[in-house]
Amino acid sequence: MGKRRSSWAWVPSLYFAEGLPYVLIVTVSAIMFKQMGVSNAQVALYTSWLYLPWVIKPLWSPFVDIARTKRWWLLLTQTILGAGFAAIALTLNTTSFLKWTIAILWLLAFSSATHDISIDGFYLLGLDDGEQSMFVGIRNTAYRIAMIAGNGGLLVVIGLIEKHSTTAFAWSVGFLIVGAIMILLALYHSAVLPRPDGDTPLTVSGKQVLKEFGQTFVSYFKKPDIITALLFILLFRFPEAQLGKIAPLFLIDSIENGGLGLSTEQLGLAQGTLGVIGLLAGGILGGITLSRYGLRKCIWWMVAAISLPDMVYVFLSWFPTDSIITVSSCIFIEQLGYGFGFTAYTLFLMYLARGSHSTSHYAISTGIMALGMMLPGMISGSLQQAMGYRTFFVWIMGCCLVTCLVSALIKYEPDFGKKKQNTI
Repeated sequence: MGKRRSSWAWVPSLYFAEGLPYVLIVTVSAIMFKQMGVSNAQVALYTSWLYLPWVIKPLWSPFVDIARTKRWWLLLTQTILGAGFAAIALTLNTTSFLKWTIAILWLLAFSSATHDISIDGFYLLGLDDGEQSMFVGIRNTAYRIAMIAGNGGLLVVIGLIEKHSTTAFAWSVGFLIVGAIMILLALYHSAVLPRPDGDTPLTVSGKQVLKEFGQTFVSYFKKPDIITALLFILLFRFPEAQLGKIAPLFLIDSIENGGLGLSTEQLGLAQGTLGVIGLLAGGILGGITLSRYGLRKCIWWMVAAISLPDMVYVFLSWFPTDSIITVSSCIFIEQLGYGFGFTAYTLFLMYLARGSHSTSHYAISTGIMALGMMLPGMISGSLQQAMGYRTFFVWIMGCCLVTCLVSALIKYEPDFGKKKQNTI
């Protein structure tokens, strides 16, 4: 029972610490730049580049195994993340804030990606097989709570401060809060994290690790039907990769520019809270549906779920409203559908990773997934500025045809994902 209590003491907080930096770096930073007067094209380009560390993190993950322990890495990166967020707060009132903030966010992105590697490795070392299964749902929930805290609660706090001060000061306070949270989490984890016997640097040489690493990559790209699989991983979220960057900018942009003119506080309540709840509910429903019917029977329902709700932004841009209830409902619907449809995507990544080197192959797939989010996101701001919000959201609906096309190409076992029935 002591070990079980120890696990409850650190697993939820560890995955909260994983989710909070990620949502701040790739999502909340875009909102900050928009509020600070940066153009949509620059916001989308700069913040999409921040996906790069997650794209290439499989390249340096072996070195995390060789140098030091997983425990050492995660405590170090949590400290760097805390200091980095505090440093951003100090740059926002300077004339060169954009240059310095982007530079610090790059450092934080690499630290966060390394943090992810060390946390997932520590999870496998710190828990036995039974606890690993038991805590899967707990760690995912903690990660989602971090998303709500960063993309919801923090925005509400910043919005409330904005009412009595400048935008730069409000965001400075917000990043100082996050920096303090990460430092406190680092101190807390230094006290409560166990020291698993297996958490030791690998004794093999760097040359041996590189050889094994190369063999892992070669075996991944020799998988059957790998070309269609790669197209699916890269392009299934082609519409969402663009929409995800522009949607929050549309919601807070001025009415004169075609946006809805939401305040930071309203955005936090609508997107960061109800939106994340919809995403979580959709994911749970999608998992239940897939386990009952399998991927083959569900794929087109999930394609429809991840595509058709994007229509809410066409509606909001062509028929703008100041009703926060209407806006929140639209965001909830879109995120509910996205969460439901995204489960099919996640399940396919697991299907592709089956066999030897499954953990490494899944990591490679998630890196390619991040690339599929980065590249379309980089051009989304320029497209939106050229088209305007209304035409851009119609363009997004047209891009859903790409999702349909790559979904029709992939191959998998007919009953994959379906829960096997017990037989007597």
